[in-house]
Amino acid sequence: MDQILQQLPATFWTVPYVGARFPGSRAVADRPGLALGANCQLFAFEVLRHFDLAPPALRSSELWTDTRSTVRVSVAQPLDLLLFNAADDAYGAHVGVWVDEGRVLHLCAEAGRPAVWEMADFATRERYRVLIGIKRVIARQPPG
Repeated sequence: MDQILQQLPATFWTVPYVGARFPGSRAVADRPGLALGANCQLFAFEVLRHFDLAPPALRSSELWTDTRSTVRVSVAQPLDLLLFNAADDAYGAHVGVWVDEGRVLHLCAEAGRPAVWEMADFATRERYRVLIGIKRVIARQPPG
């Protein structure tokens, strides 16, 4: 099994999909964390935080254009963010975390709980068929 998946606490695997819990939402500001559920972005960002990265609390299109905390890359490495959508548009894109060769950890309404899909699984679904691109978080959490 992949090192990233092995290092995630069991609580990550029970997070329910809740679309209203996204980065910057009032629901997340009032009750941070994953205990009350998350959308794809919040879940992916919390995975990265577990590994001491500091993703910006941005929505998909803002994440795609961000250059302060992330960079675009052409080849994914573990813990890179992948953005998927039905069209080549980052607005409303689905966000997942690359874990190893061809596999992405993500949280979506369809699965209801975190899942690991092959890239081919995304391509067969209309809403995820286009890989917008890959973002690498370069910001690290401060020690402590």
